[in-house]
Amino acid sequence: MIRLVRALRRKPGMSRAEFLHYWQYIHGPLVAQYAGVLNIKRYFQLHTLDDPINDGLARDRGGMELPYDGIADVWWMTRDDMTSGFATPEGQAAGALFLEDEKRFLDIPNSALWFSYEYPQVNPSEYIIAREHGPLVKMYYCLRHHAHQNLDAAQLYWRTNHGPLIRSVAEGMRVKRYLQVHYYADPVEQQMRDARGTIVPPYTGHAELWFEHSDLVNFASIPEAKRAMTLAIEDEAKFIDFQRSAMWLGKEHVIIDQR
Repeated sequence: MIRLVRALRRKPGMSRAEFLHYWQYIHGPLVAQYAGVLNIKRYFQLHTLDDPINDGLARDRGGMELPYDGIADVWWMTRDDMTSGFATPEGQAAGALFLEDEKRFLDIPNSALWFSYEYPQVNPSEYIIAREHGPLVKMYYCLRHHAHQNLDAAQLYWRTNHGPLIRSVAEGMRVKRYLQVHYYADPVEQQMRDARGTIVPPYTGHAELWFEHSDLVNFASIPEAKRAMTLAIEDEAKFIDFQRSAMWLGKEHVIIDQR
């Protein structure tokens, strides 16, 4: 499956509560209305939590970008499904309608977007979801590699070195699920960026980890979890530019899921 990732910042002057309400209850149903026209298989929203753990995640890495207000994830079964949907007159009209609505609640130039493919690492179930009133939270980690590295080298290290390391300590870290989601360069991305005046460069990709929130709260008192996190951060420093990356906790809202 190919996946479109939108890292969203809210429109200046709009509160987070106003942003999240509009996004979930106005824009979300608008996208769902055209899911068939656009061949969309899944559409999830990740709503950023106002949680002190977010500050600790950035502090442990020497400072990071501010968390985004949310993430929009859209999946298609194939790239052809994605391009063919937008190629029809109905699909083009839907895309224009989406963009007009985005202007009502998004800081569009400062909201990032990129296409990606998933590489599951710790994947006991694809149906683990950090729902609003459940015990799970989702850690979202938008990362950029160091300037002295190229994209292919950074992604290769991430897959073949860092991934196995996290798998080896996942039980100690209390990780329920872990995905790597790698950036994929596609001409459609540039078309979307140009249409929106996007100025934020795409990320190398992002990591997704699901935890029980109570485990994260008690991390410091769990020796094996604390040690595992130390090892993870030490290895991240080998390929991640922390100051140009962002990491935070959120809750998932399922808008479309046709699996």
